[in-house]
Amino acid sequence: MKKIAVFASGTGSNFTKIFENIKKNLIPAELSCLITDNSHAGAIQFAKSNRIPVFTISPGNYSSGPEFGEALLQIIGEYKIEWIVLAGYLKKIPDNVVQIFSNRILNIHPALLPAFGGKGMYGIHVHEAVLASGAKVSGVTVHLVNMKYDAGPIVMQRAVDIEDCSSAAEIAKKVLRTEHDLYSIALQKILTVPSRVIGNRVVFGIPD
Repeated sequence: MKKIAVFASGTGSNFTKIFENIKKNLIPAELSCLITDNSHAGAIQFAKSNRIPVFTISPGNYSSGPEFGEALLQIIGEYKIEWIVLAGYLKKIPDNVVQIFSNRILNIHPALLPAFGGKGMYGIHVHEAVLASGAKVSGVTVHLVNMKYDAGPIVMQRAVDIEDCSSAAEIAKKVLRTEHDLYSIALQKILTVPSRVIGNRVVFGIPD
């Protein structure tokens, strides 16, 4: 059973769903700790109520990215974490953490990458850009994290019909339902099925 750390900055709805699916034995993992940069994150209360250790650690308290990364790695090492799962975490993961956890950091993005990704493209900003583009289909992408925003190998994607949506908020609500479903499916699969990164996608059924 893999030990995972979840990183979250906000309400943590994906974090909550993953925890619930672990409890249902749908994901073979142990949710060992929550790491957040936001002392007011809604995810904190849920974690505490379920006896999940919480660490609030902000990059603003460190003089450099590598120093911030070392602080994260100290916590991760203490809990013997094997996978990092980002669930609405709004800070860039330091390069030294990405290097050590190469292809073991999972993220979810509320659009079909590589469209509507990159620096500053998170949360409602993504849905506003999708609406402004006139697109009738959006979706969800689960991907591995590399050193560029939203550019890591794609694990899974699912399209969401947004033709009936007239606001970014409507798109967000519809896409979030798919996020909750797809993230747990992708996490379960990547933890249990042999895979290999080929090009910029994760191919399952092929041992690394």
